[in-house]
Amino acid sequence: MSPAVEILDDLTASRIAAGEVVERPASAVKELVENAIDAGARHITVTLQDGGKSRIEVADDGHGMDHDDAILSIQRHATSKIRSAEDLGAVVTLGFRGEALPSIASVSTMTITSRTGESDSGWRLVIVGGTLETVESIGCRPGTSVTVERLFYNTPARLKFLKTTGTELSRATEAVGLLAVAHPEIAFSILHNGNELWTTPGSGELLNALACVWGREMAKSAIPVDYRVFDLEIRGFIGAPDVSRAGRTHQVFIVNGRPIRNRALTHALEQAFRELTPEARYPVACLSIRIDPTQVDVNVHPSKLEIKFANERDMHAAITQAVSHALREFGIAPRLTGPTRSWGGSTLTQHTPTPEAVSAAFALFHPMADALPEPTSSPQLADEVSSSVIEPLVEQLKGFTVLGQVRNTYIVAATDTGVAFIDQHVAHERVLYERFMAARTERGIPSQRLVVPLTMSFGLAERGLIHRLEPELRKAGWEIDGFGGDTLIVRAAPALIRQGDHEAILRDMIDDLAHQSVARRLVVDRDQVTIAHACRMAVKAGDRLNVEEMNGLLDQLAATRNPHFCPHGRPAVVLVPFGDLDRRFRR
Repeated sequence: MSPAVEILDDLTASRIAAGEVVERPASAVKELVENAIDAGARHITVTLQDGGKSRIEVADDGHGMDHDDAILSIQRHATSKIRSAEDLGAVVTLGFRGEALPSIASVSTMTITSRTGESDSGWRLVIVGGTLETVESIGCRPGTSVTVERLFYNTPARLKFLKTTGTELSRATEAVGLLAVAHPEIAFSILHNGNELWTTPGSGELLNALACVWGREMAKSAIPVDYRVFDLEIRGFIGAPDVSRAGRTHQVFIVNGRPIRNRALTHALEQAFRELTPEARYPVACLSIRIDPTQVDVNVHPSKLEIKFANERDMHAAITQAVSHALREFGIAPRLTGPTRSWGGSTLTQHTPTPEAVSAAFALFHPMADALPEPTSSPQLADEVSSSVIEPLVEQLKGFTVLGQVRNTYIVAATDTGVAFIDQHVAHERVLYERFMAARTERGIPSQRLVVPLTMSFGLAERGLIHRLEPELRKAGWEIDGFGGDTLIVRAAPALIRQGDHEAILRDMIDDLAHQSVARRLVVDRDQVTIAHACRMAVKAGDRLNVEEMNGLLDQLAATRNPHFCPHGRPAVVLVPFGDLDRRFRR
């Protein structure tokens, strides 16, 4: 006989809900900080012990709660954020489900202390495992403080799967950091085991929050993005391609003040950086999107991290265009290709802050002392930012006067505004890459049959890779057949490769592709093969060039579509303005 169907009691239901809402200490921290933000807090302090495994405290100076609201706050589906199902179509707060506090309280010992600004005293509630045990009047500051102890004490399976203190701390600080950059108007502080990790000034400037959370060095490379059209606004900062990261942890998307994950936005960002970031590297960005709340569905998952847009294709196009135009405005973006989409039937319009505006924002920095041992000086920082801005080079390159070569690696040239250092390998790689791309037709890169076919020996892994990449290699100009055992025979090669260089270039190219990560090898395409060609054919560091060759290389670089970076994203030219030299010499 099958067991009878029964309705679960509230405590069991709350513990099940907690499994969806609270996966680890970071989840509890996120929910509590979101509540503080929704309560109108201007200052939020997060205090952790043992990465949040022993104790979590989130204190704010928000509206606070009176006795009745405090009691209701720990009931399931009790919320002040929405009133009916219709409100779900236009959610403007971070919380709205009414699940966070009761879910966390059901798997911990929770203490809530709260007072409204109009009251002379506040209230203290103690909840153990979801059961309210203490309610008492208490003297306290206006606002709310929620303390969570013994998290998962009554769910051993979840407790067992918690990671090390370092891992849990990292996840918790990441969660707070996302909310800090999403709300730069709020001052955040986070402490661990009595030590302050970082604070944000609450100045309202996104760049300030980024500098405190990610560090000043990364923020120094920030390129502003400011795009608006009708009810859509995209603002924020992106990093120059040379500060890319090995993962996507420094890609932040914020929609109406909510940090979110969305594959379409991630793809759109990386599409704009496609020819600029090195292989297996990812661009840095923090983009804040303001959009009509009715065009966004935030009720996708209990974690509230994933959302859906009413028109995802238009949003994808808007992000790509906004980032591409910001990059191009600062002289480091490839031209947009393909049709230009619009938002709401109108072409996107651009509002790009000047370098002076970026410098002004840096004047408000208050990073933590251990991250910046030297005293913070706003004018000095502004100068650093201004000198790091990359100006358009196409016209300047034509006026470069070659002075010589340093270490047989860098070409040194004089300009009207300073001194330029050109990486000869990177510059030549860009020239060759665009030459290959220009020669590439629908059928592939022009190929030339070898008078004497090459026989080459490869290991098992390399042979497998060549076999799998055979269609891409053929389109790139190579014709390679098996010849028995570990030997392959090369019958044709790209026409642009000089006689005698075929074996070295092919072997180096296959070696490069073989050493990519597994994930990248699975998506190797013709562009990557072309990039590998260009890299291996280019002059190398250590190759001596005469003045005529250096001038010729600069002329060829000036004629390229994107002279600033090689296809991997490494900078080709570094400009040192005379102003920087004057300051160094104290003129």
